Amino acid sequence: MTGLLKRGREGDPKAISDLLPLVYDQLRSLADKYMRSERQGHTLQATALVHEAYMRLAGADVDYENRVHFFAVAAGVMRRILVDHAKSRGRQKRGAGAARITLNEAVHIGVDPDSAIADIDEALTILAKVDERKARIVELIYFGGLTYDETASAVGVSAVTVHRELKFARAWLQQQMAGGA
Repeated sequence: MTGLLKRGREGDPKAISDLLPLVYDQLRSLADKYMRSERQGHTLQATALVHEAYMRLAGADVDYENRVHFFAVAAGVMRRILVDHAKSRGRQKRGAGAARITLNEAVHIGVDPDSAIADIDEALTILAKVDERKARIVELIYFGGLTYDETASAVGVSAVTVHRELKFARAWLQQQMAGGA
């Protein structure tokens, strides 16, 4: 995988297409995780999410440094696809009678997932303005499925720092989603 990423950085367009068979199962597993959190009868299927994400990844002008970097970018792409899909469904804004949920509930069990995903995206966007690294850690852990060690490598900090900042970010996001300042 690293060799294909290197060849892609060097301008070999075939390298990125050769990468798909190597990463497909991991991308599919990540998409399955996301789709388990979605409502029954969701119009976007895991396979479609993988293919859409891969099309965007292959067409992106990104020099993937390594496996962790590739999956970190993939996490962001999948998050953006799900957020765009949720927003296109025209869900009501937060506070319009929707049940309050925690970040863990929204990501793992998906109470009203379309609006939850949009609410989390909105809160993460605000967090990124306050502390970009904490927002990135949340994205990599919850949306990217990366481990603490992989996340630490991707953002350039220790796993202990990832754990500490993730705890803070979860609390901040829960407060933000509950309407706090």
